[in-house]
Amino acid sequence: MILEVGKERDYSTITEAVQAVPYREEALIRIEEGVYHEKIFLEKKKITLEGAGIGKTVISWGDGAADDMPDGTKRGTFRSYTLFAGGEEVTIRDLTIENTAGPGEIAGQALALYADAEQMHVENTELVSFQDTLFCAPLPRTERQARGFFGPRAHSPRQATRQYYRNCRIRGDVDFIFGGADALFENCRIVIAGRPEGEELHPAGYVAAPCECPGEIGLVFLGCTITAEDTVKEGTAFLGRPWRPEGRTAYLHCVFDRSIHPRRYSGWGEVEKEEPDAFLAEYDSRWTDGNPVPMSERNPWVRILTGGEADQLEEKAKSLREQILS
Repeated sequence: MILEVGKERDYSTITEAVQAVPYREEALIRIEEGVYHEKIFLEKKKITLEGAGIGKTVISWGDGAADDMPDGTKRGTFRSYTLFAGGEEVTIRDLTIENTAGPGEIAGQALALYADAEQMHVENTELVSFQDTLFCAPLPRTERQARGFFGPRAHSPRQATRQYYRNCRIRGDVDFIFGGADALFENCRIVIAGRPEGEELHPAGYVAAPCECPGEIGLVFLGCTITAEDTVKEGTAFLGRPWRPEGRTAYLHCVFDRSIHPRRYSGWGEVEKEEPDAFLAEYDSRWTDGNPVPMSERNPWVRILTGGEADQLEEKAKSLREQILS
C-alpha cells in the first residue's frame, strides 16, 4: 500500500494517511515537500514515512511539558511529542521532525520523536528540540514522582525495543537522547543547542540519559560527530548522565569538539557523584582535528574500553543493525 500526502495527492495531512492504513497492512506514506503542522500518533504493524529530504519535508508541533491542561494538570514529558511512533515496525527517512515549544526552562521537556515501536529504523532524518528531543522507549521500571510517566505508555509493560539511526542530525540540550532502548546511532551528527543571546545554561547540556535497558547494549554511538552551536562555551557540556543507575551509553570511534567537559560524563544531580552501576564508556575518542581526546580528567567511573571490549560491543551493535535492516 502506497499513500501520497501533499499537493494534488491522495491526502492533505499525514494524519489522514496514517488513519487510512489498516493495522495489519504494510504501508509506505510518501510526504511531499512542505511544513506539516501536525501532532501525529502512529501505531501500525509495519509502516514507512518517507519525505522529500531534511528541511524539505518538516513535521512541526509545539507542545511542552509545562503547558497547562484543561484539568489543571501539566502536560508532562510524555504527552509533549510531535510524533509518537508505536506498533511493530516503523521506518522514517528523509524528513525533519521538530518540537518548537522552546528551551526547557520555559517550555519544559519537549519531545520531537517518541520512538516506541518494537523495531525502529530512522535514516537521513533531522530531530530538533531543546530538552528531551528523542525518547528511545521503554520507560524506566518506576517513576520518581507521581504522574511522571503520564502519557501513551504510562501503565504498559516495559517492552524492549530495537532502534537504528543512520545519517541523522539530532539537536537538543538537556538529556536530549534518552530512554532504555537498545539503539545504535551510526554516522549521526549530534548537535548541542546553543542559548539565545544573553542566556546561558550551566552546564550547557547532556547528550544522553540512559535508563535501565531490557536489552544488552543500551545507547551506542558509532562513528558519530558531536559538536555544539557557537554560543555553547568550551568544556560546559557532557556526553551524558544516567537517568537510572544502570543506564548504558558508549561512544565508539566518535569525533568531538571542545564543548565537552573534561569529566566527559556527569553523575545524576551532581557532576562528580559516584555512578558505580552505570556503563558509561568511550573508545577511540578524537577531537575534530584528529588528535586523541585526553581522558586524564574524566570521572573515575567513566570506562575507557579496551580494543577487545570495543570490538565486542561494536559487533553486538552491528548485529542489531542487521536484524533491523533484514
